[in-house]
Amino acid sequence: MSTSTGIKLPPATHRKRVVPQSDLEAASTLKLGEDQNTHTLSLSEARLVINKVLENKRRGGKKYDEPEYVSPLFTGGFCCWGDDGLANVWDDGRNLTKTLDYLEVFARFKDEENIKAVERLLNSHTELEMFERSQLGSLCCDNAEEAKSLIPSLQNKISDVDLQELLDELTKLRNFVE
Repeated sequence: MSTSTGIKLPPATHRKRVVPQSDLEAASTLKLGEDQNTHTLSLSEARLVINKVLENKRRGGKKYDEPEYVSPLFTGGFCCWGDDGLANVWDDGRNLTKTLDYLEVFARFKDEENIKAVERLLNSHTELEMFERSQLGSLCCDNAEEAKSLIPSLQNKISDVDLQELLDELTKLRNFVE
């Protein structure tokens, strides 16, 4: 192969990307290592928690660009553990604002009662791991096939019929407001 200036280029070489078997296995069997039993939140739950923390801080007279007690998952700031058990994070407010903007767009359930109802519904499916439940609450898939393709570990845990019933119940709880 040569370029327009007449320089000869060596033939392009392509190597197939080898997908590590362990990654595929981890996705299909949900091996999260030390985080296996970590409590996970759906996007709606995260939005609710952050807004409640900020509301409590505002009542105390603090703005969220002052030192806040917010999880380091939601900020890029410095973190240390405070007496109240939450991460004490100095954040200039930009990361928190971006996170809240993201959650406002992508959190599927906005009303606190609906969020609690979704949590009760998902927690009633004890055959599912906490991570799978929070993913179902965040993704709000239309059908069982879509859910199982996005969350491969669901394949052998729940039947398509039962999963579709769960997804239909979640859809009933969604707020479809513009």
